[in-house]
Amino acid sequence: SSKNIINYNFYELVILFNSANDNKIFYLIWSSHDDLKEMLDSNKDSLKLEAMKRIVAMIARGKNASDLFPAVVKNVACKNIEVKKLVYVYLVRYAEEQQDLALLSISTFQRGLKDPNQLIRASALRVLSSIRVTIIVPIMMLAIKEAASDMSPYVRKTAAHAIPKLYSLDPEQKDQLIEVIEKLLADKTTLVAGSVVMAFEEVCPERIDLIHKNYRKLCNLLIDVEEWGQVVIINMLTRYARTQFLNPNINGGSGDKTFYGSDEDEDEDEEEKEKKPYVMDPDHRLLLRNTKPLLQSRNAAVVMAVAQLYFHLAPKAEVGVIAKALVRLLRSHSEVQYVVLQNVATMSIKRRGMFEPYLKSFYIRSTDPTQIKVLKLEVLTNLANETNISTILREFQTYIKSMDKDFVAATIQAIGRCATNISEVRDTCLNGLVQLLSNRDELVVAESVVVIKKLLQMQPEKHSDIIKHMAKLTDNIQVPMARASILWLIGEYCEHVPKIAPDVLRKMAKSFTNEEDIVKLQIINLAAKLYLTNSKQTKLLTQYVLNLAKYDQNYDIRDRARFIRQLIVPTEKSGALSKYAKKLFLALKPAPVLESPFKDRDHFQLGSLSHLLNAKAGGYQELPDWPEAAPDPSVRNVEVKESVRAVGTVTHRDTGALWGPQRMEGSESCSFPRAQSSEEEERKHQRKSKPRKSESESESDEDEESESESSQSESEDSESEAEVKKKKKVQTRVNYRGRPQEEGVFLQTIAPSSTLKSYELLHRITGEGLSVEYCFSRQPFSPDANMVAVQMQFTNNASSDTKNLHIEDVKLQSGMRVKEFPEIELLPAGETATAVMGIDFCDSTQAANFQLCTHTRKFFVSIQPPVGELMRPVFLTENEFKKEQGQLMGMNEITEKLTLDVKCRNEHTIVQRVTTAANLSRVPCGSDKECRFAGRTVTSGSLVLVTVATKEEGAAQLTVNCEKMVIGTMLVKDILQALTQ
Repeated sequence: SSKNIINYNFYELVILFNSANDNKIFYLIWSSHDDLKEMLDSNKDSLKLEAMKRIVAMIARGKNASDLFPAVVKNVACKNIEVKKLVYVYLVRYAEEQQDLALLSISTFQRGLKDPNQLIRASALRVLSSIRVTIIVPIMMLAIKEAASDMSPYVRKTAAHAIPKLYSLDPEQKDQLIEVIEKLLADKTTLVAGSVVMAFEEVCPERIDLIHKNYRKLCNLLIDVEEWGQVVIINMLTRYARTQFLNPNINGGSGDKTFYGSDEDEDEDEEEKEKKPYVMDPDHRLLLRNTKPLLQSRNAAVVMAVAQLYFHLAPKAEVGVIAKALVRLLRSHSEVQYVVLQNVATMSIKRRGMFEPYLKSFYIRSTDPTQIKVLKLEVLTNLANETNISTILREFQTYIKSMDKDFVAATIQAIGRCATNISEVRDTCLNGLVQLLSNRDELVVAESVVVIKKLLQMQPEKHSDIIKHMAKLTDNIQVPMARASILWLIGEYCEHVPKIAPDVLRKMAKSFTNEEDIVKLQIINLAAKLYLTNSKQTKLLTQYVLNLAKYDQNYDIRDRARFIRQLIVPTEKSGALSKYAKKLFLALKPAPVLESPFKDRDHFQLGSLSHLLNAKAGGYQELPDWPEAAPDPSVRNVEVKESVRAVGTVTHRDTGALWGPQRMEGSESCSFPRAQSSEEEERKHQRKSKPRKSESESESDEDEESESESSQSESEDSESEAEVKKKKKVQTRVNYRGRPQEEGVFLQTIAPSSTLKSYELLHRITGEGLSVEYCFSRQPFSPDANMVAVQMQFTNNASSDTKNLHIEDVKLQSGMRVKEFPEIELLPAGETATAVMGIDFCDSTQAANFQLCTHTRKFFVSIQPPVGELMRPVFLTENEFKKEQGQLMGMNEITEKLTLDVKCRNEHTIVQRVTTAANLSRVPCGSDKECRFAGRTVTSGSLVLVTVATKEEGAAQLTVNCEKMVIGTMLVKDILQALTQ
């Protein structure tokens, strides 16, 4: 049944249990399998079905049902379709564990591949590919090849899933599998796209030549592919784009300096200015434009995939759009937050500016887990600059009071990094850290000491008081790292504290044997430095410490003691190095650079496991470098067959016979594809002749140029310009009033025909005398073929004139566009004016909201299209209709039975009502009992096929085949309503 035609796997099985009573199965607990075996051996299908439901319920609860395999596998040949489905589900789960028993039923699986039910065919292939035995590789290969040509997209999708399984079983089959992948890549259904790209990634990711011809199709299908497929396709296209397009940022500056960048890049900037200006490839722009709407996806993985694509591929000026989407994901579960923050931390190093407006979104909540807190700290530190550092430091002061010790330690390190990179607040941070030295918590004091030590290395001469203060802490602090840091500071800057340093050494000598190894090494270093600078006071102490170290249990300490003794205490056996002891020990040391651990992670593709781990994971594919010269873009051009080009070259005699009087009013769509190239030329000419434009118009024009360029490259017409001009003179177009109209010439204001339904946009009372009605004129919108033409009629019922009628504040759903009508400067009282605007609804029935403005008032209005107005007619022959319908079966087909209205039982009325409900054209049909209609969606060009088959006594069957299932479902409801009322 249609409700079972779903992409189901083991975890979606609940959909197969249709009756409410079946829910109790999931709560039954069975102690023995004997009764199940008896039921499976029964001759009654009802008992077998009950047994299989119980077994699947056991598996769903995690129970082991493998001992039932022999009893279950016998029922694979059962004629009951429901039993057979559940048997295949069981076999998919256990076929790998019970290889031998599964092999005994292999002939049954092969018969299942020919089953009329697509779910059985797909399940049989899934079980067959789960048997991991090399002897059946030829059978699996044959099954995959047959399934790749199956009429059902669900079976073709299963074939794509089986490809990686066969490849892992026998890599020698790679060449044959690549042929199957190439065939499936050409598939136009969204159900197959994600699965075949995954197979491509597993088997032959290096064969980018297979992607060339399918690149534009994948970009256009992306919005309708399931979420898992979207992630796979986007990641693949990211790597593809890095090999085929030029770096968009090669000539442009970043706009803001990186966190760790320097100001010494003037020479590089001068060289960049001399280079040629960058022009983005239309295919590069196509990818960015088609992935942008997915930033609003409900799936975090899809949003993350688009974000990494923009980060790696987009111009710096456009990358900022991903920031808002990533910040939105921070409201998700902690696991999602962790991954997102890892990527944001990497992005914020090179693209700090795009996250600065969302600074407060990274403030830490008390309920956040420690790992989330640390990552937010990392982002806040990366975003710190001279303007926001005071706000960030106030936040850090609050965080230090937390009970989470790991978080407090990370906060202190973050303060140190801010002080290192922003010199204006260095002293403030240092004083704040010194105050923490009096904290009761030893871990806080210890971490502060470590950070202060690093900061003091930058300007030690200014902070001798802090060094003295820290020397006094050696009696209290017991954390080894902190003690070692204090001793290193005193030894390194002993000339700043000449009186305190010897006394510290004396105390350390007393406790030497009880100290940790890291502290002992620093005591030896301190003794050596004091011996070289103040030998009178420390000579005996140094010898004492070296003697203790000579017999220490740790060999590192023993070796260090011997080495230092030979170096600082000259003897006859001492080498030449002893002369340079002071230079060795007391040399100036560079201050440490406190860097983010995410600084160099962007060489891994963002969102990948390798980026998360900061190490190359198994199966990771390197992100390619940008090419120095642009590869040939013509490899992505797809040759269009002559039969496709000729669509629409229909004579008026044919159209009259097909559509009758009702369709003659809107039959311009028959010759519409023919005039595409001339329309584009006229559009370009019009753009050149209009120097003054609004920002929204110029942006839409840029999109139109890139779209027209890509469409020209996809479907180049072999006819010469002279032939085109000649045909333009001969061919005529029938407009809404039946008058001939020259090809390529479109009237901007079109009066609606009597059959077109009008809608009220603004009532005269609400509009204070101004009333507005609109209708969908079903004429091509000349500035942009992807827009729906909306004709608006303005009537001034007031006593005064209305001036400056125009549109403002357009609010649209993602992907939608509007081409505003020219401003109506004056509408006298009692007069009527007409204007046409274009709206790209993006194949959805979402409303376009905007303000209709006059010189005195603004009115909020919205235009929502019926689904039937989102289409344009297309002419198909009967054979072409049947061929296309055969490719849109399964989930792309919706069938409903109905009883026709008494007045709607003749062919003419059916045609009239269907074409009124939807902008479709009639398709010739040899049968008197069928009426066929065809069209394409305006934006994406997805095919829509409608069949009304009449039967006796007014009974009929309505069938809609459409690539976009949502549009198909809505269209069925509208046509049903039209035919039954």
